[in-house]
Amino acid sequence: MHNNKLILKYCPNFDKIINTDFLEGDNISLQLIKIYQEFIFKIDLNNYEDIEEAQTIDRIMGKYVDDYFFRKTLEQEMRTIKVKKNAQDIVRAIVESIIEIFKKYEIDTTRKIYISRWI
Repeated sequence: MHNNKLILKYCPNFDKIINTDFLEGDNISLQLIKIYQEFIFKIDLNNYEDIEEAQTIDRIMGKYVDDYFFRKTLEQEMRTIKVKKNAQDIVRAIVESIIEIFKKYEIDTTRKIYISRWI
């Protein structure tokens, strides 16, 4: 129980994510929340990389709840995720794929502004 409190300290969006009401029949959102919960509650608190990944997936799922366009993009991309048969941890493989999708989304949505030279 004490570990759960420590884990939740690193995941400030946990309550918002878990308590969000999605549309009835929205199985992808329910599965994403299930994967999120399963992942964060099995991280090793002594491993800094695990903590970092938990914070990242927490931020991503917070964005998923708040941002309609990201939600639609992630749902569409989740249909194409492939996990290798020899993967030791399927949940971790899915979380890593979600992180990659988020990085790609951020790059695609970030506007590049060029300042033209004034004559």
